[in-house]
Order: sequence, then C-alpha cells, then structure tokens
Amino acid sequence: MEKHGVRRLTREESRALTRMRLLASARELMAREGYENVSIDRIADGAGYSKGAFYSNFSSKEEIFLELLELHAKQDVSEIHKLLDDVVEPDDIIARVGDWASERATDPSWGVLALEVFRRARNDETFSDRHANLFREQWVSLGKMMMKLFPEGGAPSDAATLGGIVFELTYGAAASFTNGPSVKDMITTVLKAMLDAYGRKSQPLPVAPVARKRSTA
Repeated sequence: MEKHGVRRLTREESRALTRMRLLASARELMAREGYENVSIDRIADGAGYSKGAFYSNFSSKEEIFLELLELHAKQDVSEIHKLLDDVVEPDDIIARVGDWASERATDPSWGVLALEVFRRARNDETFSDRHANLFREQWVSLGKMMMKLFPEGGAPSDAATLGGIVFELTYGAAASFTNGPSVKDMITTVLKAMLDAYGRKSQPLPVAPVARKRSTA
C-alpha cells in the first residue's frame, strides 16, 4: 500500500524491522557494557521502542542475546566460506583461517558474553538444549570446510571437533589479554600439525615412472 508515493510496510516487514533494531541495540549495549549491566528498558529505548515492543518480539533478555549469538555464528561461517571458496592448497587454507581468526580475536567480547550468559543460565537452572547446541552448527560447518586439508576419510576427528578447535581458540578470552602466543600462532600451529600428521604424511608418495630400456635390435 502506498501513501503520497511512499509504500507502507506490511505487518511482517514492520515486525522484522522492529526485531532488527532491537537486536542492533542489544548488540551495541551488551558489547560495550556486558550482559548483566544492560536492561530490557535500555535495549528498547536504544532501538526507539517501548518495553511492550520488546516483549512482542522476545520473551526475555536472555532470548534476544541467544539470537544474537546464533546470528553472529552464522555470520562467521559465511565469512570463512567466502574466504575459502576458491582455495584448494592446504597451506593457503590454514593461512586464511589464521588471518580471519586473528582479526576476530581483536574483539573478545563475544566469547566473554557467551560465558557470562551460560554461567547465568546454569545458576538459574535455565540452561537448555538451545544453550547446549548453540554453536554446534557453526562448528560442524567450519569443520566440513577443514576436511579439505585431509584425504577422504583421513581427518583426525569429526567435523564438529575440527571446527570447535578453531572457534574456541579464536574466541578464548585469555589470548586477547595476555602476552603469549597469538590466536593466529596457535591455530596455524595446530592445523599444520594435523596436516603433517594426517594429511601430507598420510598420503602415499608418488611413484616414479620406470625408465624403459632401449631396444638393441
């Protein structure tokens, strides 16, 4: 429907816009101030809505944050997929994943916030299957990409474990605050060690062709 040349949003479009703005407000506030210090009132106010609009879209502060984590996880997978889409050489795959992780690790807030929310859910006895499986799809998706490092059936673990190693090292809070090895150093070391043990060294060496003797006839 249009009014004075401007199309009015449908109910579904308006609801989607409201959710998007609430998520953006929650993301900005929580990244800056932490989960516990942000109230639903402030999230709604930051998005330009009332508290009622918040509860029309989310049941709690925990729910909106879990959705933020899910969206962030999907974004990570999408970014890495684009980075690796045209790469076939194992060393190039490792280098690109290491560079991506190094960039991501400059903002440790997501890992810290996730731990904060999980700890709160444990204490409040609200920890659910949604919490437990929050990152599984993310880990599996990246792990499947990492399978390109190894011959078919020769990976050292399943996809979830491979992906989980990379993401846990990327978002581990301690590495962002201490003067130790960088996230990139740790990830490339682990992946190269796996590649040497289960990729390069596990593949048979090419057999040199046998020289044919010249006929003396």
